[in-house]
Amino acid sequence: MGLLSGSASFVRFVVEGEMPDRFWDFVADRVAANSFQDIDDSLDEYSIGWVSVANMFDAEFAYSSYAAGDYVVLTMRVDERKVSPAVLKKCVMKEEERIRQEKQLPRLSRAVRLEIKERVRAELVRKSVPVPATYDLCWNLSDNTLLFFSTSKKAMALLEELFSDTFDMTLVPQIPWFSAIRVLDGEDAEQRLEELRPAILI
Repeated sequence: MGLLSGSASFVRFVVEGEMPDRFWDFVADRVAANSFQDIDDSLDEYSIGWVSVANMFDAEFAYSSYAAGDYVVLTMRVDERKVSPAVLKKCVMKEEERIRQEKQLPRLSRAVRLEIKERVRAELVRKSVPVPATYDLCWNLSDNTLLFFSTSKKAMALLEELFSDTFDMTLVPQIPWFSAIRVLDGEDAEQRLEELRPAILI
């Protein structure tokens, strides 16, 4: 579930890095440079980039749709051409059998079988339609926190890399320990947390 859905799961991050001057111009330039590139009409196997939260086909962000008051709202879109392992295995075996019978060979060498597998895989990938996945985020500029509406470890890793490449800033996941330090907000915050001990309430 994403940002605009009725219910959602999310992970909180803190954005670390220096906010540039003319921030919104900076965001416009960097988001455009890292916007999603469609691969439907190409042979590329993978594409990742930013699109509008409201429309996964909008990578041009008309009227700066990523700007919402003191927030930056974006969707990370990932398209990937995938081939089912079962389909690949079937097609490879079929091609191996065809070549074996055509050349009247009792068995094929390992090198030939590897070449067949790579060729068949490339053909299947070329014919497949890219599978899309979208993940929303909301960046709160007032306190430099970010909500990412997915708990997938793979998606979070992709987000951290794309966010860093786009904005030259780092995302730090907010585990309860870090959140407590931010709430306590003092020089001795870590020391006070270290001294905490579990209590039994009866």
